[in-house]
Amino acid sequence: MQFIKPDININFIARRYIAFVVSAVMILMTIISLIIHHGPKYGIDFAGGTLIQIKFDAPTQIADIKNGLANLEIGISSVQEFGDVTDYEFLVRAESSASISEDVSLKIEEILKSATGSKVEIRRVEMVGPQVGKDLREKALLAMFFALLFITIYISGRFELKWMLSGVMAGALMFAVYLLQLFSVSIPVLMAGALLVTLILFWFLELKYAMGAVVALIHDVMITIGLFSIFGKEFTLPIIAALLTIIGYSLNDTIIVFDRIRENLRKHHKKRLDFILNKSINETLGRTILTSLTTLIVLFTLFIFGGGIIHDFAFAMIVGVLVGTYSSIFVASPILLAWQKRRRA
Repeated sequence: MQFIKPDININFIARRYIAFVVSAVMILMTIISLIIHHGPKYGIDFAGGTLIQIKFDAPTQIADIKNGLANLEIGISSVQEFGDVTDYEFLVRAESSASISEDVSLKIEEILKSATGSKVEIRRVEMVGPQVGKDLREKALLAMFFALLFITIYISGRFELKWMLSGVMAGALMFAVYLLQLFSVSIPVLMAGALLVTLILFWFLELKYAMGAVVALIHDVMITIGLFSIFGKEFTLPIIAALLTIIGYSLNDTIIVFDRIRENLRKHHKKRLDFILNKSINETLGRTILTSLTTLIVLFTLFIFGGGIIHDFAFAMIVGVLVGTYSSIFVASPILLAWQKRRRA
């Protein structure tokens, strides 16, 4: 049975302006949400503090837990349900990152047992110092930036045979990052500055394939971050791993389409570019959809049955796969057409 007919001919390029509006709205929602929430909601990995996972043997109210822990001098910041409702598990976050000894753990059990009337089990305690959290946050952002940097080198050399130019660009970007670090610029500002330098270099060095790929990757990561901000989900180390995985997945889709575009440019060099782009996207559509569907089946399984610890990771991956598939068709490829029109102008 054929899932996608070989002669399918959907005019994706003609709908690119609708896609641009949709993408602009989603990115605008991301920016507004981040402004309202004063940036991403960092988990204990990046913000520092103490995380305590508690399990009760009967239904328990969050208010009772907060009231019971109010007298402890560990700075309780939040209490929330964890896992299924029937698990009766909660995550307690404390601003203090001081070590919680066994005696303190026993005291917490006694206080909560008295406050809730239920048997209490402390399942795990995680502590991260504020400086460690800051270092992890900076390293995670730099890892994402350098992942994009090496991707641009590969794309430029692979599709445009501009290894020298891509090397010059990489050196300029590293130098820009170094200069910004000398001025003690915050990592988010440093990232924004480095990405701006990247896009300017793409413009002047005419690295159109790399620009299409990186714009699509930035698009995917921003929308994923925006949905996390909108739904109030935390950014932890597993989520950074998910974002890096999304970058790789989305790039894989984009490279497949770009490779077919390059082949069709040789076969149909007398045809208009919009015809070649549409033909290339349609020819790779079956592979793209089947790959995305099989990946999503696994991710939805993890999302539903994987438990609370892996829940947010699976959510990030689901969003990334959906947005990455969309951007390979409606963001990366149309940039090549916009570039041609820019050169003609």
